[in-house]
Amino acid sequence: MFEMNAMGKTLIFFGIVLIIIGAVFAFGARLPWLGRLPGDIYIQKKDFSFYFPLMTSLVVSVVLSIIFILFRRR
Repeated sequence: MFEMNAMGKTLIFFGIVLIIIGAVFAFGARLPWLGRLPGDIYIQKKDFSFYFPLMTSLVVSVVLSIIFILFRRR
């Protein structure tokens, strides 16, 4: 049986995650380096362009991993 205490903590956690995602969308344009880090792959030809934010993905992954590790420790 799922306890109400655990459900409350889960809802608070997901609320904080949504606030962080909303802040990134709202203030992401003010971070000009986000998406243009060294290591991001960008190929542009005459009628073809390819962009893969490799380094940006790694940085976001590390930051989210640290946040999740901090929340896991109670």
